Amino acid sequence: MIPWHAMETQEVIQRLRTDYQRGLTQSEAARRLKRCGPNVLKQSAGPGVAEIFAGQFKNFMVLLLLFAAGVAFCLGETADAVAIIVIVVANAVLGFVQEYRAERALEALARMSAPRAKLIREGCEKSVPSEEVVPGDVVILEAGDRVPGDVRLIDVFGLEADESALTGESFPVRKSTEPVENEKAGLGDRPCMTYFGTVITRGRARGVVVATGMETEIGNIARMLQETESEPTPLQRRLEELGKLLAIGCILICGVVAASGIAKGEPAFKMFLMGVSLAVAAIPEGLPAVVTVALAVGVQRMAAKAAIVRRLPAVETLGCATAICSDKTGTLTQNVMTVREIWADGVTFHVEGVGWDPTGRLLLNGRPVRPRSNTGLMFTLLAGVLCNNAKIQMVRQSGKTRAHSRWQVWGDPTEAALLVAAERAGLDRELLGSRWVRVAENPFESSRRMMSVVCEDSNGRMVYAKGAVETILEKSSFILTNGRVFSLSTELRQRVLKQADEMADRALRVLAFAVHKVEGHTTADPEAEMTFVGLSGMFDPPRPEVAEAVARCRVAGVRTLMITGDHPGTAKQVAREIGLYDGKSPVITGVDLDSMDDQELLTVAATANVYARVTPLHKLRLVKALKRLGHVVAMTGDGVNDAPAVREADIGISMGLTGTEVTKEASCLVLADDNFATIVRAVEEGRAIYDNIRKFIRYLLACNVGEVLVMFLAALVGAPMPLVPIQILWVNLMTDGLPAVALGLDGPEPDVMNRKPRPPGEGIFAGRLGIKVLTRGILIGVTTLAVFMWKLDSGASLAVARTHAFAVLVMCQLFHVFDCRSERRTPLEVGLFSNPLLLLAVASSAGLLFAAIYSRSLQAVFQTQPLSAEDWAVVIGASAVGSILVTFRRRILRVTGAVSRAVKVGRRHR
Repeated sequence: MIPWHAMETQEVIQRLRTDYQRGLTQSEAARRLKRCGPNVLKQSAGPGVAEIFAGQFKNFMVLLLLFAAGVAFCLGETADAVAIIVIVVANAVLGFVQEYRAERALEALARMSAPRAKLIREGCEKSVPSEEVVPGDVVILEAGDRVPGDVRLIDVFGLEADESALTGESFPVRKSTEPVENEKAGLGDRPCMTYFGTVITRGRARGVVVATGMETEIGNIARMLQETESEPTPLQRRLEELGKLLAIGCILICGVVAASGIAKGEPAFKMFLMGVSLAVAAIPEGLPAVVTVALAVGVQRMAAKAAIVRRLPAVETLGCATAICSDKTGTLTQNVMTVREIWADGVTFHVEGVGWDPTGRLLLNGRPVRPRSNTGLMFTLLAGVLCNNAKIQMVRQSGKTRAHSRWQVWGDPTEAALLVAAERAGLDRELLGSRWVRVAENPFESSRRMMSVVCEDSNGRMVYAKGAVETILEKSSFILTNGRVFSLSTELRQRVLKQADEMADRALRVLAFAVHKVEGHTTADPEAEMTFVGLSGMFDPPRPEVAEAVARCRVAGVRTLMITGDHPGTAKQVAREIGLYDGKSPVITGVDLDSMDDQELLTVAATANVYARVTPLHKLRLVKALKRLGHVVAMTGDGVNDAPAVREADIGISMGLTGTEVTKEASCLVLADDNFATIVRAVEEGRAIYDNIRKFIRYLLACNVGEVLVMFLAALVGAPMPLVPIQILWVNLMTDGLPAVALGLDGPEPDVMNRKPRPPGEGIFAGRLGIKVLTRGILIGVTTLAVFMWKLDSGASLAVARTHAFAVLVMCQLFHVFDCRSERRTPLEVGLFSNPLLLLAVASSAGLLFAAIYSRSLQAVFQTQPLSAEDWAVVIGASAVGSILVTFRRRILRVTGAVSRAVKVGRRHR
């Protein structure tokens, strides 16, 4: 791109072939509009409604279920086929709704363009629609305007712009006309430029439009959003793997059953149909539905904790995050300028308080003080209140109480911070305003770097001034220290400058204050021979809860990185206060990143945690580098500058209160309270959800293995089928489903945030889960078949034997569900009553079983016979064997483990 910021103003005008005094002619503007196109952000042709809906069926598990439904329909099992199709369509509708909303990110970005622009054409000032602005137009900017394009400033009168949404800069940026020497300077270091979509907060200016539409810096972000492709979440990848494993299992089952039957002389077609039937039974039809329910429950839990989930799979993804890349302004910090220190009379006072709330204290050496006890402090606070045009008041939200109201600022945030500091010190700004009447004002201008007012009360007139330290010192001839006024000597001047430098080193924005007694109604310069009274240091402080949240992330094995467009010094100070900066690793700047190739960036990204003065492209590169290093990356942000990186991350997190609509639409998770600590609670919930998904996968697959095995073994030994198809369908969709859903409602285990994140490439069966599924499935299948064969051998009818097998299969599964609640603790240690909904689900499933056995109308459907009390004793006794063995095995392993550790400790002490 052309470095407009590095050019002299005359060169800019010549390159754009425009007339700065008269502007473009209407005909020339029309030609440029035709050549450059409308000043709007173009949207790439996204997927249509049909394409989005069709995309929901590209998941391997869904395709497998559709194949199973087709086979079931061909075999005459219409009910099974319809049930599977209903589940698949319901999941597709839910996924469609979520993805359709995600495609609105670029629409929100396009809404940021200014509706109209003031410019000069043919020597006249005109107001035209923003979309008609072209490169070379001379625009007029005033406070409150949204900039209609990227503009090179030519004339500036005290102009300041809020660029926080684009650069992350906390303060309004003071603008000038001088070119920047460094052509590669970042967006935040180009004071002679204003950018499309940013807002003018103070002053006025004229400039030349150098870029419009997609050629602007905002346009570059829109282009990056279009080029960023969504990747499957870890959960989606794991379920894809599970689907492939099930497909392989189904093929093996078909092959083995068909081969064994043909070897015994059975017709080949009959054996093929039997093998396919078993394969259909092996597929857990309820799994996608249960996963969806578990994620939806997680959404509700997170919403209760102020985390709003926009895409269901993102709920689980956050639980396996290994790196959280956070913007600073408004995310780690309050995005509220706050006076932290006041230096007056040679001592430093500390100001306590949070945000715009005036509740707080003024401390000296840790003890509260009143401003009237210190003359210099009193004059410093007084100057901050009277030399001030800001207003702050509590605004009650519609229909809500004071507890739901908020403080609102009108005017410059820096001036508002001075008002709040005075109130925290105990001064009543309303009372001061009524006592002192302003009779004159010399407003702030960037060339003067100061502001002064003349105020009058019953004792006469006083001048109060504030501004840059060097400027106020130049205007001052005296200094107030230790309650007395002294001539401002070189030594005292150096002392003030040294103090200001020390405050600046702590990333404080320093303002100086001075006063002057006006004798009579003199016409002399009111800003001459003033008395210096003090300094104030301002800072956008970290949120109070962020330090603890970062510490919890560290314990949980989650790395936190600060990536901001703000100054390196400010970033370092915030990082130090929240425990993110150890003083050893350097703060990496955008200039540093520009000098690195991708391999060097990988090396830096592996260790550095604080990045400053970065652009949207830098953020995007960092997220991609972390993903190449194997991290599951969460990216938080609130500004437009964060949107591409938020979308590129495995999970994007935006701020609900201060975040732009662009970032919200590009994100998967929105923090309703803008609280970084909410992310930690969301990580905990995400881990709990993944634990729950593993629980019901373990439960459902073990149940399905048992069902298939009992049928498979019966076929191998030539016995009648222990279960009829309708019984298998009933177990899969009704008896299995309710307990599986209830497992998804389990809360987090106590140690969930003390574990390291699971590896991104870890399979769904990691941690011996596959072995647990197979062993318990074999136990369920063998137990069911054993009871079935025993009843046949004892002379029972086939219907009675099948009823026993049906009851044993269901009861085995209901006992097993309690074993699945934890991979580390026994059911008694977890607590049988800690999940009441699970007890209700088990009772409901048992009730459904009893209904199938004892209801006359259902007996004919399920081909069952009533069981006696003695029969139930056999059923329950056989079904409980697996759970009893698991409980004793865990306790034996725990005891032997404790003995082994004790022996090792004893050997070390010998």
